[in-house]
Amino acid sequence: MKIVVIGGAGHIGTYLTPRLAKAGHEVISISRGINKPYIEDPAWEKVKQMKLDRSKTEDFSQKIADLNADVVVDLINFTLKDVKSMVEALRETNLSHYLYCSSIWAHGRAELVPADPNGVKHPLDEYGCQKYQSEQYLKKEFRTTGFPATVIMPGQISGPGWTFINPLGNEDSKVFQTIAEGGKIYLPNFGMETLHHVHASDVAQMFVDAVNHRNQAVGESFHAVAEESLTLYGYATLMYQFFNRDPKIEFLSWEKWCEYIDDEYHIDKTYYHIARSGYYSIENAKNLIGYSPKYKTSDVVEDSLKSYIERGIISVPQ
Repeated sequence: MKIVVIGGAGHIGTYLTPRLAKAGHEVISISRGINKPYIEDPAWEKVKQMKLDRSKTEDFSQKIADLNADVVVDLINFTLKDVKSMVEALRETNLSHYLYCSSIWAHGRAELVPADPNGVKHPLDEYGCQKYQSEQYLKKEFRTTGFPATVIMPGQISGPGWTFINPLGNEDSKVFQTIAEGGKIYLPNFGMETLHHVHASDVAQMFVDAVNHRNQAVGESFHAVAEESLTLYGYATLMYQFFNRDPKIEFLSWEKWCEYIDDEYHIDKTYYHIARSGYYSIENAKNLIGYSPKYKTSDVVEDSLKSYIERGIISVPQ
């Protein structure tokens, strides 16, 4: 099949695009620049790369439609307006499957866990609202016009080259350095809130699985996450073990913790992660498209941490 991957050289695309090429598909990777992938793969030689910037190209959707692909994988569509534009442009093409990359941020605060990917969602921020509204629109289009859409919601994407979420629920890499040196860290509340990481490779594999099981995937939403979620406390303990350090973990009330961190950006990141406190079901992905994540949650964060060490973001004391 002819497959267009929008955002094909990014973190997910680095794994997804060459896999599709290896499977024998004609693959066109769309990106803002001809970027070097995060992971080298000789299969990239089979991929046609096109430079096209959605934010700077007024007729972006029509240019994608002009490629007349059988499958369009849209990894970088963030607004309902752009989703509607893409759907309208693709209607009169050879399209048989549109795969939309959403996010677990479409969910709000956890109620029943693990959360149902096809359940009602109450997002907490504008990003999540746009993702959920896009999901609702695509499902309505599937029901009323037969538009062949699948929604995939990755968790906290991690892996080489990625800035991944730490045991505090934010992106501050200094936390890992403190742990590596055997220092003390402070978790908000009792550290029982949860994060649900996923390796970018497993996210890519879910897209491949959905392409391969098109009839079962259309009209569905799936969570692209690892089997397990991690509590902040469990995550922090795992990181101390990684560095062969005795855990030094203490707890602060949310108000005291915010005073201690004293950084609005990191505080906001933590708030939106732990307010959701996510644990997301992959049962329908297992049953319908054969999804089986390769990486356990512990493997995901350890692989990401090794990348931090290799890139010199943190150093391991001798």
